[in-house]
Amino acid sequence: MEQYFSATQKMEQEVMFPSLLRGVFPQQEGEAAATTGSHTDLYERYQLLKAIKPMVEKGLASVNDQSPNSTDNNTDTSSDENDIMDAQLEERLSHHLAGLQQVLTHLTRDTNALTRRYSQILEQISPSEGQPSW
Repeated sequence: MEQYFSATQKMEQEVMFPSLLRGVFPQQEGEAAATTGSHTDLYERYQLLKAIKPMVEKGLASVNDQSPNSTDNNTDTSSDENDIMDAQLEERLSHHLAGLQQVLTHLTRDTNALTRRYSQILEQISPSEGQPSW
């Protein structure tokens, strides 16, 4: 999760003019292989990544606020049933954490790719270091 937050922070610091990403599509090399066939430009992807960030930051806090309070509703259940339920909960949690890890890895990769592409665009726009800018 730290890598994701680091990547989004870097993106926000470097992408000063998101409009430069309009009409620029992800490169078909390794960084965007999963989204081949997608018709969204990097500007739309930037907007999506910016919109997702607060949801990730809120994380479980917002989920916990919405979940009902389930304190000892099953006081009559046997310990065997509790063990089975605990095993199922552990399995479900493991499944969801693996899914979350995959999503965060994907978002981090997209964020880093977008930031790199933005830097490439800026390099193409700005004059080279050897030439005076006047």
